Amino acid sequence: MYFVTFILKNLTRRPTRTALTVLGLSVSVGSMIALLGISENFRESMRDTFEKRGVDLVGVASGAADQLSSEVDESVVDAVRGMPEVAGVDAALVDLSEMTLREPRDESDTPPSLQVLIQAWLPENFGYSDLDVLSGRSLTPADAGQYLCMVGHKFAENNDKKVGDTIAILRHKFTIVGVFKSFNLYENGCIITNLKEYQDLSGRKRKVTGFSLRVHKTSPDPDADVEAVRQKILALRDPDGKPYRVAVERPEKYLNNSAHLRIATAMAWVVSLVALLIGVISMMNTMAMAVLERTQEIGILRAVGWPRGRVVRMVLGEAILLGVAAAVVGAVGAVVTTHLLALSPKVNGFIEGGVAPAVVAQGFAITVAIGLLGGAYPAFRAARLLPTEAIRHD
Repeated sequence: MYFVTFILKNLTRRPTRTALTVLGLSVSVGSMIALLGISENFRESMRDTFEKRGVDLVGVASGAADQLSSEVDESVVDAVRGMPEVAGVDAALVDLSEMTLREPRDESDTPPSLQVLIQAWLPENFGYSDLDVLSGRSLTPADAGQYLCMVGHKFAENNDKKVGDTIAILRHKFTIVGVFKSFNLYENGCIITNLKEYQDLSGRKRKVTGFSLRVHKTSPDPDADVEAVRQKILALRDPDGKPYRVAVERPEKYLNNSAHLRIATAMAWVVSLVALLIGVISMMNTMAMAVLERTQEIGILRAVGWPRGRVVRMVLGEAILLGVAAAVVGAVGAVVTTHLLALSPKVNGFIEGGVAPAVVAQGFAITVAIGLLGGAYPAFRAARLLPTEAIRHD
């Protein structure tokens, strides 16, 4: 009998216990893979957006945790746009705002509302060229002062909105002039409106949360051109001669420094560590019980010449096979779960279905580690059994 076949036979002796161990471990592993996958998908979506739009630099307020908490004076954007080395600037005020779902019945009535992602753009933003307008039209400079907006197709589907309908943002009515589809998942669930109007409504005149820009690359070293523009922006001064509170970085560094991405990743890894601990304890319990039940068998194997190392490999092999089976079930469950979440109207504009292969590989690696750690003590205990004592064990 081959060694692997022998290990598989050992696992199938107690099919119920084996199945329950795999199922319990797969829940922990699947949760870990799903959370890490969602975090990685968000990062990849942002990185993909920067790459497809040719963004060379991203600017936010110095010390801001993320773009939602950033506030940059629009005069910085004007100064950057006037630089001859800059090919284009995308300025935006990104905000989570309240959208009321119906008109108030009377003065004391508070209608229900929900939080929506608002992207207030300037009409000249180059991001408009990447939007596929499914119905209606795009916003234009002539729309200033009319309180018009575009909505992503996911937002339109979830809220049953179409061109010509109105939505109430900050208790002010906006008319939808276009429904669009973007390659960026999160833009498909948002509302795009005119920057000036939203600045007035939100009390943030001449303020944006950040900007991105493209650089004219004329030298043999494009990175040097980008860095020269970055330094030039950092050297800008306000009318009083003081430096603007603005941080400008390459997109990759901006993503690495982004607080909300770091928090999401940290939370996912905290859950992963909890899953690792639960998995190790579960695996240790299962393998300890298996060793205890097979004490006489292990004694016979030692008596017929099995060395201690082979006994250790047998127990660890069983633990690793249990872990791999749990990883397969957990990975499939994580992929299915993320796809189901992506179909839910409440989150389908914020969660992308599927899990990156690299995240699945991480899940498998962690599950193998669970098998090794959880099976180490039972394997060591089995290897120390003396053949005579093990055979006499009742």
